[in-house]
Amino acid sequence: MTSPEKIKIEPSWHRVLEGEFRKPYMGQLREFLRAEKNAGKPIYPPGGQIFNAFNSTPFDQVKVVILGQDPYHGAGQAHGLCFSVMPGVRIPPSLQNIYKELESDLGIPRAHHGCLQPWAEQGVLLLNATLTVEDSKAGAHQGRGWEQFTDAAIHALAEQREGLVFILWGSYAQKKGAFIDRNKHLVLRAPHPSPLSAHRGFFGTRPFSQANAWLEQHGQQPIDWQLPPAAELERVAVEI
Repeated sequence: MTSPEKIKIEPSWHRVLEGEFRKPYMGQLREFLRAEKNAGKPIYPPGGQIFNAFNSTPFDQVKVVILGQDPYHGAGQAHGLCFSVMPGVRIPPSLQNIYKELESDLGIPRAHHGCLQPWAEQGVLLLNATLTVEDSKAGAHQGRGWEQFTDAAIHALAEQREGLVFILWGSYAQKKGAFIDRNKHLVLRAPHPSPLSAHRGFFGTRPFSQANAWLEQHGQQPIDWQLPPAAELERVAVEI
């Protein structure tokens, strides 16, 4: 991470979160990441993709928010969107379950890749609570400041926008979004789609059709949840 003036984050989000970059915790986080990198520790996602969720989904274009916890900690997986992996990377188990629910909910065939970039570009903010992780060490960067930063982003959306859909899968996301005003926004809660918990009530919750119905009721274009073939996503690896 660089100085606040050099942070590469989409302008509308920069205006909303500029104050966070100047707070002491972000300086401490910056120094921590610099020290980890100088120690030769691989950190994911690559620096240019850390803010991909924000850069792909401008603040005033957010329609749906899906909250994750940590980036994937395997090489070549994380690219700054929760639950998403780059084209050509094996689809993680949680995302496989998300695809199963999408097929059951809207009849959309399961994609053969795990890149959710097209969702992000339609207004689905795919936000992890922690934006970086060390190779092979899940949760390694928790408690370093990222959670405060992403809390600020969620608070800004909940307070400054209206009619959004917040999809909170699992207890962690539900606690992080507990403050959201249900009179202003639709909040969909369900167990996490991981293999350990999906059978406890994730399947059958129909979040995608519920989200689209809410958006249409509020005069917004629904999300096209069907992902294009991987061949059409080759640009993603170059552009982000």
